[in-house]
Amino acid sequence: MIDPNQVQHINIKIFVENPVAIDLADAIPVFHNWIKNSVCDEMLVDVADYRHVPAGPGVLLIGHQANYSLDHREGRLGLLYNRKDALPGTFRDRLNQAFGAALRATELLEDEPPFRGKLKFNRALTEVFVNDRLLAPNTDETWQALKPEIQEYFPGCVVERLGEPRDLFRVSATTR
Repeated sequence: MIDPNQVQHINIKIFVENPVAIDLADAIPVFHNWIKNSVCDEMLVDVADYRHVPAGPGVLLIGHQANYSLDHREGRLGLLYNRKDALPGTFRDRLNQAFGAALRATELLEDEPPFRGKLKFNRALTEVFVNDRLLAPNTDETWQALKPEIQEYFPGCVVERLGEPRDLFRVSATTR
């Protein structure tokens, strides 16, 4: 049986409403500025440009504890928060930390000068990933263990498991 409180490496993706309105190249100096000014709680160290990769990671802000990216996987642009470092506490604590970091990053990005008035995130559509296939494989067992926790965290949302067994465990939470 999977113990939700053992699950680490929670990732959150919040999608962009109008992806054609922005140029991902604008994120490069923004992310460098975030490093310079210690904008995020994590120690940020570098920026990587993967815009040349179709449906790839886009522009990546690399940190010791977590990465942030304007991710374009599956052809859907969004802010992806990827927690790499383990955190103490419960599954709910970790979900709260990851979701809070992702929300804060979306708010900051929307307010950055190159994106102001153009970039808008749809906070009514969120995906939760667990980047650990060993502790949380994309199986019915993991779904049954984590579903109550995720549904409780996103009240009033439709929560459904996505992908197939070889994918990371992934759930969408959509406001009704």
